[in-house]
Amino acid sequence: MRYGTKIKTQKVETREFEIEENIMELYFAPLACSLATRITLYEAGADATFRYVDTKAKRTADGADFLAVNKMGQVPVLRTDAGELLTENPAILQFVADQYPDAGLAPEKGMERYRLQQWLNFITSELHKVVYIPLLDHTSTEGAKAYARSKTKVRFDFLDAHLREREYLLDRFTIADAYLITVLNWSKTSGIDLANWPAVLAYFKRLHKRPSVAKAFAEELALFTEEQARKDAA
Repeated sequence: MRYGTKIKTQKVETREFEIEENIMELYFAPLACSLATRITLYEAGADATFRYVDTKAKRTADGADFLAVNKMGQVPVLRTDAGELLTENPAILQFVADQYPDAGLAPEKGMERYRLQQWLNFITSELHKVVYIPLLDHTSTEGAKAYARSKTKVRFDFLDAHLREREYLLDRFTIADAYLITVLNWSKTSGIDLANWPAVLAYFKRLHKRPSVAKAFAEELALFTEEQARKDAA
């Protein structure tokens, strides 16, 4: 894996000739929702370049204008190996999973694929946007924060009931789990005590021991700590 480099290709040797193969680029901010894609890339064993983004300044590590990549100024953004740009977590996660079907990170078809869609939508709309964003955003009004808190219990009760007899959201680890563990990591900062939902807390602790998750969190925590130190020194 590469961090903040300008290299976009790797050389692939064949018996007859040498070709260049483009690799994916993930624009990310430490411990943001883009972490879900990092976890997924590690699970898939994919080669990728990671591009750090200062989401406040809207600049990449080399000073480039991130708004030229995504006019919304938000992460994640994935530049595919074909050079296409993808935004929004559910789309990016499914794209990566579909490029590496042997990793089993997304059901290919049938009802299980729709169940995956169900959980991706639940996480992005019911947890990420409704609960966590208002609680984490320092510009949120007290009314917005109160509204988010009022919606927390019913959503976590639903999630807890589902996880009581399951190890993962589906029958195995999928991209939905990569996304869920990412947003659950914001709970302490948001004032959400996962101990109120024992099955969710057990899931959170269990997944943090998974190699791909542990690796991704350790790397991004180090980057987040460095980022905060720079901001404090500015």
